[in-house]
Amino acid sequence: MGGKIGTDRGGRRQVAVLDSADVCAPILLMTADFRIGTQGWNYDAWVGPFYPVGTRSADYLTVYARAFDTVEVDSTFYAVPPAKTVRGWYDRTPRGFIFALKLPQEITHERRLRGAEDVASLFFERARELREKLGPVLIQLGPDFGPVELPALAKLLPTLPRDIRFSVEFRHRGWIQDGVLALLAEHGVGLTLTDARWLPRKQMLALASRPTADFLYVRWMGANRDVVDYSRIQLDRTQEIEQWAGVLWPLALKGVRVYTYVNNHFAGHSPQSARELQRALRLSPVDPESLGEQMSLF
Repeated sequence: MGGKIGTDRGGRRQVAVLDSADVCAPILLMTADFRIGTQGWNYDAWVGPFYPVGTRSADYLTVYARAFDTVEVDSTFYAVPPAKTVRGWYDRTPRGFIFALKLPQEITHERRLRGAEDVASLFFERARELREKLGPVLIQLGPDFGPVELPALAKLLPTLPRDIRFSVEFRHRGWIQDGVLALLAEHGVGLTLTDARWLPRKQMLALASRPTADFLYVRWMGANRDVVDYSRIQLDRTQEIEQWAGVLWPLALKGVRVYTYVNNHFAGHSPQSARELQRALRLSPVDPESLGEQMSLF
């Protein structure tokens, strides 16, 4: 058997498996759907190494979307965004772009998933302004939100709207148990896999083979917050990238859509880390130098 590989802009790697003569029509076509991006886009330190010199902050998202087809929005964690802001995100990105939004901390950290129907309803209303560009909503729970609060999570999950994908990030090790995974799977809610200091990477890699939804949400956070310069790679994460690529590619071939977002603290400069993951998955990253050639479009 032979094979030919192609990649579309959305990161869907198509593998056509041919017969031994390699001249007949494909007898099998498998599509791996990867969405690889960063956590946020509004970083002045990226001007030069990623954004072309002279890029205005108002144009960051538009330029970002020429290199990546998805982004995790951190600002929604701090407040429900105005409808005008969300529509602006939609208008400044091309067809096929996907936004992952973080559920507001008022719901997750302040009200601890209890009695937050009013905030949640408003947030979902605003999120739907993204229409087909709305990706998963991240329910990030703090390290002080332990398994003793399982009743609050169990009560929340059945109330989540069915037209939106959700993924839960636990930062307390006690949550990683079969009963919790079964609960998430019952409601089609993903378990977020996080490469960070609070959960062992080995455990996260193993959990990749046990998705609780038809998609997987991966966050590369880094082990600490010592990195303060976001303009360049400062930590060699080659081994970690290769480890993740090794588990993500087979999973995607099984039909699980993979969303993965890199934080600046992972290695120092998340756009480059995201491109390194693309290369590890045999995708074709966009060269930042080519973004400057497109500035005339503004």
